[in-house]
Amino acid sequence: MPRKGKTLTTVHTKGKMPVVLPKSPERGADAAARELELVLASLEDSKAEDIVTINIAGKSALGDYMVVVSGRSNRHVTAISEHLMSDLKDEGFRSARVEGLETGDWVLIDTGDVIVHVFRPEIREFYNIEKMWAAPDIDEGRLH
Repeated sequence: MPRKGKTLTTVHTKGKMPVVLPKSPERGADAAARELELVLASLEDSKAEDIVTINIAGKSALGDYMVVVSGRSNRHVTAISEHLMSDLKDEGFRSARVEGLETGDWVLIDTGDVIVHVFRPEIREFYNIEKMWAAPDIDEGRLH
């Protein structure tokens, strides 16, 4: 199997040992946009409903994009989430953190650049997080 990265030689007391350092991952807006594209394609493939994308770059240090979607049932929410995690892993995004998969009411998948919330419709309506994040910016000192 070919190894990715640049092979370096590290000297130890017992001789030389090859060390493979991974290529540096993409960073910045291009990586976030590519990750968002993958996320949206996976969600559409899983028949996720009411897909909303919110650009949070500059509004939060949490990431660049937030994606909020609905699944029809607990089973659908879980299937959407597992499919997305599999697609992310297949494309080399291995560090996604996941919460809520056990219940299937609200699953949060944080890839670093993109935060995905997969809800059952009733739970999504109750928390209404996209309304909070999509609110227009308020100028400091000026409330109307």
